[in-house]
Amino acid sequence: MSDTRPPARRPADVPAPRAGEPGPHTGDVPVLRAEGLVKTHHGEGAPARAVRGVGLSVAHGEFVAVTGPSGAGKSTLLHLLGGLQRPDEGSIWLDGRCTDGYGEARWAEERRRRIGIVFQFFNLVSNLSVADNVELPALLAGRSPRQARAEREELLAELGLDGKERSMPGELSGGEQQRVALARALVNHPPLLLADEPAGSLDSRGTREVMRLLSRFHGRGQTIVLVTHDARLASAADRVISFFDGRIVDDAALDGTPPPRGAGISGVLELRD
Repeated sequence: MSDTRPPARRPADVPAPRAGEPGPHTGDVPVLRAEGLVKTHHGEGAPARAVRGVGLSVAHGEFVAVTGPSGAGKSTLLHLLGGLQRPDEGSIWLDGRCTDGYGEARWAEERRRRIGIVFQFFNLVSNLSVADNVELPALLAGRSPRQARAEREELLAELGLDGKERSMPGELSGGEQQRVALARALVNHPPLLLADEPAGSLDSRGTREVMRLLSRFHGRGQTIVLVTHDARLASAADRVISFFDGRIVDDAALDGTPPPRGAGISGVLELRD
């Protein structure tokens, strides 16, 4: 390509990190950064441009809500950030490490150790007990059975699931299943939690419970990126990104402070058709 300029908002004398290498410390390194993300879905009809040149930055300990109507591309964006899908263009950095060279195995390792994901429809393993569903990621990450059990017991107790250890997912209510999914996502203490419409399948009581739990873990320093169309959930965040037609159209901190560098309306100006 003829354009060799450095990415926007990056000092010209600071080289971009190579794939898998930590970037230079020019201040606080964000837990997550993305630049120029593009994703187009190809189906039977015309190609659908789900994400169009999106850039964002998430600081350690921040709670960011991505809101917008159904079909705006919010879930696709979250899947890109968690390595569940690959962008057609653009790059993602995790704690300053560029992921351009990551394959499926490396992304799977990141999701075991550094990225917890909560899905709308829980995605629990139906033929495993609650205890096994929560302990499995810890065992895959190299924890001993004793460590995995201790982490599971602590999380289930905190999430109000004492006595449900031997239950199967199909025996639980929707709210209980989502709490199990949250415990599974947090069992390895990931620096980043991604939540894709975590209350989308729940009633109002379940939604309030998810909001309370996310706020509680955020209060302890957990970094969260939440995709939701529910204003009640979004109101628990520090910062709300409005997403429409694959683009960021607004980015505002709820306490009135400016969003992190590399985010906000300045990013909208760089979006391309």
